[in-house]
Amino acid sequence: MHTRTALLATAAAAAVAAGISIPVLASGSSASPATSVPQVSTAARTTADRPGSGQSVIDWNRRLITILGTPGAQPATVHPTRSLALLQAAEQDAVASITHATSAYRSVPASGDARPDAAADQAAHDVLTSLYPSTQAALDAQLTGELAVMPQGRARDDGVRVGAAAASQLLALRAGDGSSAVPPPFVPGTGPGNYRPTPPKFPAPVFTTWGSVTPFVLAQGRQFRPPAPPSVTSAAYAAALNEVESLGRDTSTTRTADETVAATFWSSAPVWNTWNQVTQQLLNNRNASLAQATGVFSALDLSLADTTIALYDAKYQWLIWRPVTAIPLGATAGNPAIVGDPTWNPLTATAPDPSYPGAHSAISEAAATVLAAFYGTHQQIAITSAADPGVTRSFANPGSAADEAGLSRIWAGQHTRIDHRAGQDLGRQVAGFVLRHTGTRQTSGG
Repeated sequence: MHTRTALLATAAAAAVAAGISIPVLASGSSASPATSVPQVSTAARTTADRPGSGQSVIDWNRRLITILGTPGAQPATVHPTRSLALLQAAEQDAVASITHATSAYRSVPASGDARPDAAADQAAHDVLTSLYPSTQAALDAQLTGELAVMPQGRARDDGVRVGAAAASQLLALRAGDGSSAVPPPFVPGTGPGNYRPTPPKFPAPVFTTWGSVTPFVLAQGRQFRPPAPPSVTSAAYAAALNEVESLGRDTSTTRTADETVAATFWSSAPVWNTWNQVTQQLLNNRNASLAQATGVFSALDLSLADTTIALYDAKYQWLIWRPVTAIPLGATAGNPAIVGDPTWNPLTATAPDPSYPGAHSAISEAAATVLAAFYGTHQQIAITSAADPGVTRSFANPGSAADEAGLSRIWAGQHTRIDHRAGQDLGRQVAGFVLRHTGTRQTSGG
């Protein structure tokens, strides 16, 4: 059985055992392009925003992605997946503590008459104002608009109190998670295979201590640490490096035109944003309920946050050089099967961190595993990016999109196939663990 299929079967079995049913979309249904959509004004509210609708959850997710795209808004040493996980887990806690339709990540006391939509809105607002105080005016306006469509009274007020409590509790829980640690100066290696800063600007590597951040669901960042990659003197490494030397070169004649488009496309925007926007569209297309929207987003972003912690743990454990370093220095690797080329350049700029495992592969596989657990393996998706206008990538299911996202890094000259496969395995394992150890899957379809 394919590893992805096997994992989904295990997740589904665990859900059945727990009395939870996973909604599956009809085979062959299609999704609209996952584009960024402007915030919905109060005047434009429709029946899709009825009490119990998941629209406001989508709106807050869009708001955070907008903030993340604002220059200077995100601290350079804090990975954005942490903010996404905090937002979605707080909303999940607020809603689940009232409705009990799913399990909360961390429950809070709640009266039965409290409005869960008011709770979700307040939780989202409070998390984001804490993380991004400079955006408070816009966040206050969004909260005011969301609450204005609800009747005033005790139910709304109780919901607001639950949301505030959920946000406060989660922010306090994560206050000492290590995300604010100041990384020490990085000392690069000089031997064959050792990671070192990459051309053309040779920046210091990023997130060097992120693997030590306390995970949201995993016991520790190294829980699913990939094994050591093949030695640079091995035949397996030579084959993988020679592949990216051919396919990933800026002037490659072996990379197809579509592979070039895909390589540029997946490099154009943060991959965690892309998968959140895919999720927005899946939820929109199904007119998801509040419980469904918070459940899907919570599972997604807890998985992406812990996958990111896990992949940085592995990157800085193994400290493998990037192709942009390895190929020009190929003659020094001690491997006669490596064809070095000092003039080689990748198609796209290299990220400032070690090569193994691949981040696009890990994060995309984690996202696809979560979305397939909720929506099945026959959900068509089409993805666009504002950073690469005019390009749409269409896929039979999220798994196919994840496969392309990972392979695109070979075509872009960023990673070897060794990095790609290790990343896929890591993302799959982390997401499977999150699905098994949180109660975010819905109790009803939709």
